Amino acid sequence: MSFPAAVSPEEAADRLAIRELIDAYAHCADRRDAAGQMALFTEDTRFLVHMDATAAEPTQELRGRESLAPVFDNLNTYRATTHFNGQSTVSVDGGRATGESYCLAHHVSYGEDAERTIMIASIRYLDEFAKQQDGRWLFAERRLMVDWTETRPSRP
Repeated sequence: MSFPAAVSPEEAADRLAIRELIDAYAHCADRRDAAGQMALFTEDTRFLVHMDATAAEPTQELRGRESLAPVFDNLNTYRATTHFNGQSTVSVDGGRATGESYCLAHHVSYGEDAERTIMIASIRYLDEFAKQQDGRWLFAERRLMVDWTETRPSRP
């Protein structure tokens, strides 16, 4: 078993800031804070959705922070969501970084017949991050890769 190499205090701070960025994205999603979510991205961001992670081409590609509003607003179609972040890896190179993080996203909704359902999506995010002049990290590109989904009835 190999252990991670030692990191400088600066890199450790960058890694923590990036993890906080990843967690802020999930928090904003679950609180329906589309404006807060959008603020986590660079102005010229790219956001790609792969509803099938094995497909070469994305299902949806958005460019620019303002284009994200309808995607994040779509979460309002659910009664509740919980995005539970799991493991992540990050590689920092100066003011740029790349990473992969895992998320189990739970989406609760009610049908016309008042039946409650839950859709669970196993998601991997493939990210590129950019450090801003004020020291904040933002998403420069985010690829949402859906590995699998399951929808089933759920009790209240």
